[in-house]
Amino acid sequence: MKLLLHTCCAPCSVYCIKSLREEGIEPTLYWYNPNIHPYAEYKARRDCLKEYAKLVGVELIIEDAYGLDEFVCNVADKLTTRCEDYCYPKRLRKAMEYAKQNGFDTVSTTLLYSIYQKHEYIEELMYGLANEIGLDFLYRDFREGWQEGQDTARAIGLYMQKYCGCVFSEEESGVGRELNRKLKKIGISPTNANVRKVIEESKTGNILIPTQLDAAIAKAFPKNQKRDKIKAEHLHINIAF
Repeated sequence: MKLLLHTCCAPCSVYCIKSLREEGIEPTLYWYNPNIHPYAEYKARRDCLKEYAKLVGVELIIEDAYGLDEFVCNVADKLTTRCEDYCYPKRLRKAMEYAKQNGFDTVSTTLLYSIYQKHEYIEELMYGLANEIGLDFLYRDFREGWQEGQDTARAIGLYMQKYCGCVFSEEESGVGRELNRKLKKIGISPTNANVRKVIEESKTGNILIPTQLDAAIAKAFPKNQKRDKIKAEHLHINIAF
């Protein structure tokens, strides 16, 4: 097997490389991520991956393509489905095509490691692309090593990004942190399931809109005594003054 591993960043590659090597598979990393913005962020992630590849002695192929203008033009009218309609297909097709043209017979991706990515969609997309282009897709659920990979990445000082990549995800990340804060305040654990529940109530696809957070939370958790108590206390204070 000659494996090309599409790699989104150094932290996400840590567990993937380790687990593949434990299987006797030596991957070649492939960087192609025009979805990462702004340029300072793109450079920070790319350069960190370069250093990590040297550290662990793995081959890395860099396909430099900072693509803010092209990315925005292609997702402007489909922001809520940009990942499925453009971002994943753009990057993973490019990886498949590079593999086919350069003697690789198998492709996989570190996107299968992140608990925040659309795992099942990526799996289906990769199988479809591999069948179309004439390659094998190596599927692994790398999420099982999520915490181990994160702990190792932090221990060795890798650059740890705060959002997925594009400028829109950066905005959503900030709103997501505010959502977590609000949920904790009313005694709701900010688990993935609870966050997803709020997103579904917001009726905005995968995008969280700051001005709709409180209304969406109220719909998702209509019978929350702690939130009602906070509201009552605020009301009392307002009347008192």
